[in-house]
Amino acid sequence: MLTDRVQKSLGPHKFSEEFQSKVVVPHIPKLVKEEKKHAPLTPSAFLKAMTLTTEQMLANTHEVRRPRIVQLLDMSETSHQKFSSVDLDQSLFQPFPSEVIFQNYAPCEMYEVPLILRNNDKIPRLVKVVLESSPYFRVISPNDVCNKVAPGMHSTFRILFTPEENKDYFHEVTCITEREKFIVPIRAIGARGILDFPDKLNFSTCPVKYNTQKTLLVRNIGNREARYQITTQRPFSIEPSIGTLGIQETTQFTIDFHPQKSGNHCEDLVVHYDTGEDIHVGLYGAATDVNVRLDKNSLIVEKTYITLVSQRSVVIHNRSDIIARFQWKIFATQEEEEQKKLCHTLQAQEEGVLDQLLAECNMHPDLREHLSIVTRTFQNRQARVQEDSMLFNNHVFTVEPLEGEVWPNSTTEISVIFRPQEAGVYHRTVYCDISGRETRLPLRIKGEAMAPKLLFNFDQLDVGKIFVGSAHSYEAILSNKGAIDALFRLIWPSTALGACFTFQPSEGIIEPGGHQAIQVTFSCTILGQFFEEFKFSVNGSPQPVILVIRGCVIGPTFHFNVPSLDFGDVSFGFPHTLSCCLINTSLVPMTFDLRVPGDGTGEPSVMSEHQASDISRPTWRKARSGGAKPKEFTITPNRGTIRSQGIMDIQVTLCSNTVKTYETALVVDVKGSGEDVLALPITARYCYFDCCLCWNHSPVPFQVFKTKLFIY
Repeated sequence: MLTDRVQKSLGPHKFSEEFQSKVVVPHIPKLVKEEKKHAPLTPSAFLKAMTLTTEQMLANTHEVRRPRIVQLLDMSETSHQKFSSVDLDQSLFQPFPSEVIFQNYAPCEMYEVPLILRNNDKIPRLVKVVLESSPYFRVISPNDVCNKVAPGMHSTFRILFTPEENKDYFHEVTCITEREKFIVPIRAIGARGILDFPDKLNFSTCPVKYNTQKTLLVRNIGNREARYQITTQRPFSIEPSIGTLGIQETTQFTIDFHPQKSGNHCEDLVVHYDTGEDIHVGLYGAATDVNVRLDKNSLIVEKTYITLVSQRSVVIHNRSDIIARFQWKIFATQEEEEQKKLCHTLQAQEEGVLDQLLAECNMHPDLREHLSIVTRTFQNRQARVQEDSMLFNNHVFTVEPLEGEVWPNSTTEISVIFRPQEAGVYHRTVYCDISGRETRLPLRIKGEAMAPKLLFNFDQLDVGKIFVGSAHSYEAILSNKGAIDALFRLIWPSTALGACFTFQPSEGIIEPGGHQAIQVTFSCTILGQFFEEFKFSVNGSPQPVILVIRGCVIGPTFHFNVPSLDFGDVSFGFPHTLSCCLINTSLVPMTFDLRVPGDGTGEPSVMSEHQASDISRPTWRKARSGGAKPKEFTITPNRGTIRSQGIMDIQVTLCSNTVKTYETALVVDVKGSGEDVLALPITARYCYFDCCLCWNHSPVPFQVFKTKLFIY
């Protein structure tokens, strides 16, 4: 038989009787329809697999897989049985093994593996095996290869392998049935580098946020040098992660366990060999909090004047056996820090700059070379942000030191310095990120900053009644009741009345316990009551010092020396004059205008001595028939200025040209105070009377005629 011939040619040491029996009467495992996921290959399993011979590998094959169909054929060309009970996605013959593997071979020796093809159909089928020409592989078909294989029966082909050296070889055989062609891979596994890692590495219980290390001495126990790359996931890491190790050489690997969360942590350490195998080493570690704490979680700094410094301290207690490294952070969690480092602002800025530069490149193509410069600049800025440790930084509170170490079973004192620049109450929470504690330890800090205490000697100044236009001076004392220098400055109000005040000085500095006299001058031309707040800003104080000034601006006070002007009965054209005195009783000069409301605006009234000569004139007649009323009152003087507490004589002359009863007034308009400030009543009555008209145009004595003259 062929088996005997092959056995004789290979020698007795190649196949055992057990192996021959399995070849003659093969046991094909149950078909695995879907390729199931294999368990990760551990170092011991890899070592065991690499030490198996080809016969042992075949004997340990416990599953078969569907072969890869590469072409469907027309069954009518080779068979009258065009229908099959086997699905199209499954081949008519099931190969065993699904992949032919040679292993642990020596150069120039011949090795053989049987390829068994079992008929899965319910009718006899033909099958043959084709192997592309290869100097290393060949196939030997059975004697009955041209015969059909009965249902459920098998046909055995021999795959021979003759290597030239101990390296990897890859090939494939093509199996041709009546319906399809499918592929069976051939793989020869050559020499391998094998690192003797343990299957599992247990770190046991370790402090959280603390780096625990284990060192492994690893040897290459394979039959070739090992080129490797090792990967793992946080909280585990390994150094070196890449390298080459010669046969029987050793090296040290340092594996770090640095958990950020308490609890159990399990990951795989994957050794990637250059030959394609991935070996998994199980890593386990449990993280827990240890006795590391602050002596207090809140700190109140005593009241401090601005620009001065106060200091308190907090103690870190380390009651564990590790060296606790601490950092004072701004944020409460690592996630908040990462969110801050996303650099949305930098990305938006970069997009804006690039868009603008691209728009300019359309007009100036030479600017395109600047695009890479802009991109590299923003990349460097973003890298600096990512490298930022985000330590606590504040201009009011300072923590010293910001980072350091606390030795086992010892303490470290941390200073909290309060440097306020403005008055107010300050609250701040700083977080201590320390080894051995999962959550950051919060420290709430509170401090009150006091501004310079400036006070006026009065809160409100009531100046009473002030004459318009008069200048008044007052003095306010600004005192410093605090313990530091006080720098003050007047904030000028925006009101119109506020501009009437002057302060000297309006700014300055007052030493502790010192005083500053401020001269306040006021002169106003706006009548009425006023209430003004003057705010003095104090350096470092959010609240200004307020000085309130209130009062009332009044016009000049004056009166006439008579209660009224009564002209009595007046006649047409006969002027009558009355006198009065205007008395200024105020302390400021008074500029006035005198007028009689309702008086005519035309020519002065006609006097009696002109009546006879003008009675026949057309202009006089026209004035009587219509036009502007004559001006009947004459005021001397009608305007002027009276000194403070002075007197001015006023003469009012009435020359009536109108038939009526006069009831009017002498009105006083005062500059700066308004119109119609004071009115002096004026009364008069017009009457007719008997008169003698005398014409003496000749040198003879004149004659007198008595008659009645009516004036209309």
